[in-house]
Amino acid sequence: MHRLVVLFFIGLCSAVVAGAKTFLPRMISDGMVVQRGTTFTIWGTADAGETVTAQWITDKTAGVKTQPRDSRGRRIRGEFQTTAAEDGSWQIELPAMAHGGPYILKISDTVISDILVGDVYLCSGQSNMELLVNRVTDMFADEIAQYENTQLRHFLVPDVVNYEGPQSSLTGGSWKPTTKEHLMQFSALGYFIAKSLYERNGVPVGIVNAAWGGTPIEAWMSREALQPWQQTLRKADLNADADYRARCKKLEGENFSRWNAVAYATDPGRTAATPWFSNDYDDSDWQTVDVFKTAGTKGAMEAVPGMHWLRQEVELGEEWDSQNATLRLGCIIDADSVYVNGKFVGNITYQYPPRIYNIPAGLLKKGKNVITIRLQSNGSRPSLVPEKPYKLILRDAEGNAVGEKLLSQHWKYRLGTAMPSSPSMAFYQYDPTVLYNAMIAPLRGMHFAAAVWYQGESNVGNRHEYRELLKTMMNCWRATFSAPDLHFYIVELANYLHESDKNGRKAWAEMRIEQGKAAAEDGNATLIENYDLGEWNDIHPLNKKTLGERIATAAIKK
Repeated sequence: MHRLVVLFFIGLCSAVVAGAKTFLPRMISDGMVVQRGTTFTIWGTADAGETVTAQWITDKTAGVKTQPRDSRGRRIRGEFQTTAAEDGSWQIELPAMAHGGPYILKISDTVISDILVGDVYLCSGQSNMELLVNRVTDMFADEIAQYENTQLRHFLVPDVVNYEGPQSSLTGGSWKPTTKEHLMQFSALGYFIAKSLYERNGVPVGIVNAAWGGTPIEAWMSREALQPWQQTLRKADLNADADYRARCKKLEGENFSRWNAVAYATDPGRTAATPWFSNDYDDSDWQTVDVFKTAGTKGAMEAVPGMHWLRQEVELGEEWDSQNATLRLGCIIDADSVYVNGKFVGNITYQYPPRIYNIPAGLLKKGKNVITIRLQSNGSRPSLVPEKPYKLILRDAEGNAVGEKLLSQHWKYRLGTAMPSSPSMAFYQYDPTVLYNAMIAPLRGMHFAAAVWYQGESNVGNRHEYRELLKTMMNCWRATFSAPDLHFYIVELANYLHESDKNGRKAWAEMRIEQGKAAAEDGNATLIENYDLGEWNDIHPLNKKTLGERIATAAIKK
């Protein structure tokens, strides 16, 4: 009996060894786009001493009848191989290819299908690069809905931090084609760059989107690059211990839980016998405010953190009775829960997303209807952002807009509960080096046509050192990708802030000057004009199409 167990164990071990696999990074996967005109680097891990092979193959059943061609038009045939090092790492350089595809590459026992050869762009920065297609549908809904193109691919690098040092692999991600199934989750700017490029030259485009909202440039730089900024590096050192960060986050969660619990328990709008969102509630003794006025000024909401309630009666005609509709409530600082005729219709937990709430058939009626907002202010500036859409939109059975009712800027108002400011939060993704380590370093085997950098809003406070930081970051990435001539397209900060905010606008103008100087002094970077596309009341301007076309124009010229 014991002998059978031993033999079974030996057999199991033999099967594991015999079935040892070659592991590939996430970037080298089905649907990938490979940069044309330069060597194609593949890399990964295997057992030490294992022979790793690579070969372009055909599969007539899959419709792939040819191998790729090199720049002189010759088929790339034959097998390429290498031997895994003692640590299991290996790398193979395949010949440069002309654009085309789809192709199939067999790497040892792994088959990578649907590979296109074209131009690959690394798109990075903060929220304006991260901003999704579904956030710009107010301006481009019809165009987006009608467009599909599997020659355009998108790879979203997962948002991850790492304090330990440059990582060799990503934690997730996959290549997605531009189809209705995936498009809404693409970077809007990346999408318009790719679309514009393809329309001009017919070459497949891959967008690698490595961006994270609110992040400063220091988070995207290596420790070596940041050596001249020693004080900055100490911030990463302070938070380097994972257990410490976990304890801080646990305490932060407890603090927010207690703040919310007290705010909810002491808010009479929720605890009253007749809740303030009820249609039966009598708001005749509430004051009327202008929701666009600065909190604390005459005729505005009170300038205190806590829960604020707004109610508005809307008179609707017979055509609205029991029909589907959409409620647009612009943007709200900071969070909101919204009710229509006493029924909850949705909420958003932070200030930037547009408030777009679907109202199901049967909820609206002919005559008086009541919209109620429970506004949560984390600081002391509760408000609705002016010059945004505030209206009800009537929908037909197919979802088309067939009528609308504008809302007034004057609402009935009452403070629910005044609170101290909400607890502070730790954003570890803002720390120096942590995004370079986790989101840029793992891409080091990739070849790119260029990099597009849209960032700077979070560095306005230290704008006078931004020029050197940006120049250093560009050279850091070039060294990482072994691409000394990698071109950067630097997106100028868009116009932002009200004309009355002279100091804020001056600071942003100075930041644009620093961006321009960095691009000019680098010698291998282009500043992309963006000032005129801004919106004073939105840090995320919608017109990513014109910006994408400008970048594509510059890239084509380059």
